[in-house]
Amino acid sequence: MTDPRAIQLIMTLRRHGIADGKVLDALERTPREIFVDKPFESSAYDNTALPIACGQTISQPYIVAYVTQELNLEPQMRVLELGTGSGYQAAVLSPLCRRVYTIERHRHLLRQAEARFKTLKLDNVVTRHADGLEGWREQAPFDRILLSAAVDEVPLILIEQLKPGGALIAPVGAVPKSNDFAAVASVSQRLERIIRTENGIKREELIPVMFVPMVEGLPHDGEKKG
Repeated sequence: MTDPRAIQLIMTLRRHGIADGKVLDALERTPREIFVDKPFESSAYDNTALPIACGQTISQPYIVAYVTQELNLEPQMRVLELGTGSGYQAAVLSPLCRRVYTIERHRHLLRQAEARFKTLKLDNVVTRHADGLEGWREQAPFDRILLSAAVDEVPLILIEQLKPGGALIAPVGAVPKSNDFAAVASVSQRLERIIRTENGIKREELIPVMFVPMVEGLPHDGEKKG
């Protein structure tokens, strides 16, 4: 049975302009409470971002819904997500496309996300512990690419991993000096869609957003790329 809080959240998202029925159904069926840390379980279905481990966040449900809607997914598509975090965004994408490839630089977060994917039997989600800013060349090209953390500018190496006609969505703009909420709130970012065309790229500005930064490389924790 669907959590009544999830139903209330879907009603809120509808009021905020999320109209794609498949996207709303994916959010309603994804148990957000398993993706948040225990101290925040009571707030799991609030329409707000919440902190998770490693100084990261689980995005506001509206942002997850908006980004997913703007990706314009089709069932046969292959999607690359950079910044797995809690795994919530990948879980929402899972029923909407053929395969989700998701990269996380924090091994601790990735292991937690993998356990959640297993619990939910999301067999079409493929994970990797690596630097997301390098993309995933071995699996490219992708129909869609999503950055779940902010960059000053989208690296060309990622755009090159799109199929012709493919689209990338990323938060772009000033990147906070740290990951705490106060620092994030002090910067200006926008959600940008980049479409790879036969003649180059087309950029579209979407909505103002606030994301933690996409960090280059792996944490200095003694763990090797896997």
